[in-house]
Amino acid sequence: MTTATLNTGRNASPSTLLPTLSLIGAMASLCIGTSFAKSLFPLVGAQGTTAYRIAIGALILLAFWRPWRFPLTRRDAGKIALYGVTLACLNLLFYMALRTLPLGVAIAIEFTGPLTLAVALSRRAIDFVWIACAAAGLVLLIPTGQSVHDLDPVGIAYALGAAVCWALYIIFGKMAGNVHGGQATSLGLTAAALVALPIGAAHAGAALLDPKLILAGIAVGILSSALPYSLEMVALKRLPQKTFGVLLSMEPAMGALAGVVVLNEHLDKTQWLAIGGIIVASAGCAATARRQNARRRQTGS
Repeated sequence: MTTATLNTGRNASPSTLLPTLSLIGAMASLCIGTSFAKSLFPLVGAQGTTAYRIAIGALILLAFWRPWRFPLTRRDAGKIALYGVTLACLNLLFYMALRTLPLGVAIAIEFTGPLTLAVALSRRAIDFVWIACAAAGLVLLIPTGQSVHDLDPVGIAYALGAAVCWALYIIFGKMAGNVHGGQATSLGLTAAALVALPIGAAHAGAALLDPKLILAGIAVGILSSALPYSLEMVALKRLPQKTFGVLLSMEPAMGALAGVVVLNEHLDKTQWLAIGGIIVASAGCAATARRQNARRRQTGS
């Protein structure tokens, strides 16, 4: 039971507008940060960039939230640890995939995790309409024909591993939803840093201590970790898992657009159509979720 369900009166079923906007902001920040992070791969590798992203993000959130001020049970600490370790694996696997796959394609493959979770948790017919729209868009977003064979199979394997971790991230993040959002996010990223930092240091070594790279790492940490994961925790605490999963279908579209603008990656007409389909699915899911919440308030369920 989340804290939202413990409240009474008008706050008993909070509007989905704020968590929806929070999730959209998180995805936009994440895609911009990831596009910038890819430029660091030649200097510190995917592993070193992951270490920057998570460790710097954790330091920022620890300083801002000071999570030790809030009480924490051993059970909740275990949930946060699961959330954090999954977060580290998700980031590392995704960045390893990003070495050889276009940003939009890597995110599209990675999104099969939350999409599968959304299918598993859906019960209403309208949910499957939006899931089908998102799935069709994802299929169109991935290159077809000869270009499919040009995709690195190792990169695809890393992206599929990230897909599994993304689904687990949603589940474990929801489990930690009864903890203060800032505390859960800051401690979760700290746990993730304990996993990612040794791996990044082993690969990049002293290069991680270059002052210029540290400044770039701070930007990556803010855009790719501190800001988006804080916003995502707002959404995780207030959105059903299936709604959260379908709304995330906007991220491949945002990633593809960021790849075009920041990395000069190319999209054909079919892939632009795919982006439109994914946005329709996300908007439809958000709209029907708001109507369902309104009905629950009226019936008192």
